[in-house]
Amino acid sequence: MSDSYFNTIILIISFSAFIFGSMANVTLQMNTDGIVPDVIDVAPQTVVEVKFPSGSELKMGNELTPTQVKDQPSLVSWPTTPGSYYTLCMTDPDPPSRQDPKFREMLHWLVVNIPAGSPPDANKGKTLTHYAGSGPPQGTGLHRYVYLVYKQPGLIQPDEKVTSNRSREGRRNFKIRDFAKKYNLGQPIAGNYYVAQYDDYVPILHKQLSGQ
Repeated sequence: MSDSYFNTIILIISFSAFIFGSMANVTLQMNTDGIVPDVIDVAPQTVVEVKFPSGSELKMGNELTPTQVKDQPSLVSWPTTPGSYYTLCMTDPDPPSRQDPKFREMLHWLVVNIPAGSPPDANKGKTLTHYAGSGPPQGTGLHRYVYLVYKQPGLIQPDEKVTSNRSREGRRNFKIRDFAKKYNLGQPIAGNYYVAQYDDYVPILHKQLSGQ
């Protein structure tokens, strides 16, 4: 057999190992860090790639600062199927703290009807809750900020009010699990997350969300 045949086989094996390794990493991390069951029932099998204008990016549980993630991501990417639509959610299960999450969850971003693309563009979907960065209160430790993607059964017609990035309305005590059930979204197909704790940007964000 030719060298090209063996090179092709090696390439296929390497790619398969990468895919299955990524799937295992998502499942392991989300189970280990309690995202299952705090937010979802079943971990997704694909990583959603998230990058910010600051140059920071998500790496399955890495720590970022509120300052680094204050702006809406410049890239959110996951594998899509032509003709399909998707829901994107960013949520914090730890308000006001992971030890006392009485406001679980805090919704930070929610977009529906995102058309398939390479990469998909959240700006082409319908934004229900506009992006607000991380705002963990001082002294509450690390919060988990979870990105989840759901494949929709088709276009959906949500009845939730649109929330601007200067309002807390509809953000506190949100449950992505309930939203997914309401619109028959099933389990998430892709996910990622980071952790963050208080820094000097947080008071600015809280003032913004108070409409000031």
